[in-house]
Amino acid sequence: MYAPTSFRETRREVLRDLVRVYPFATVIVQAQGGLAANHLPFEWHGDALQAHVARGNELAAMDGAQVLVVFQGPQGYISPNWYPSKHETGREVPTWNYTVVHVHGHLRVIDDAAWIRGQLEALTDHHESGQPRPWKISDAPEDHVGKLLGAIVGIEVAVERIEGKFKLSQNHPARNREGVITGLRQRDGDGDMELAALMSQREESAL
Repeated sequence: MYAPTSFRETRREVLRDLVRVYPFATVIVQAQGGLAANHLPFEWHGDALQAHVARGNELAAMDGAQVLVVFQGPQGYISPNWYPSKHETGREVPTWNYTVVHVHGHLRVIDDAAWIRGQLEALTDHHESGQPRPWKISDAPEDHVGKLLGAIVGIEVAVERIEGKFKLSQNHPARNREGVITGLRQRDGDGDMELAALMSQREESAL
């Protein structure tokens, strides 16, 4: 991934936090017919990412394959009109701010009902935690759960290398960054508030 120094994020806790908040990822692998991409929600477990796929998914037959798992956080179009410097010199152009995490590793396919059930419980417990009455695997009939468990396999990617790129206007002066935050909040489109909050948080942490 092309990542200029100013946009490179290496703090492991920051990268893990993005994965926790935005766990839906693209898994890229070299398959027989060329590159293949699948889209899955993951959970961190120790130093590995865990998920599950249908037995018919090509990943289920690719134990040991090298994979790239891509997570994307807040992102959005940035108008040069938001830069104070644009109104002084006109020498500004549009850009796109975004946050991504790339995890590199090898795929491990796990065909074990107890492991798969544990992965499903971790996934649902995480995403049901904000519900008034969180749903649990045990809420479903056991025979139904057993049938579904038989239709999927677990996958795990041990994290061999992780890299992040947080392109958040770091190459602009503080007043332009503040202009972007204000502009995102006023536009309030899909993901704009999340992107503005992340930029604002980083500005405050730099003080």
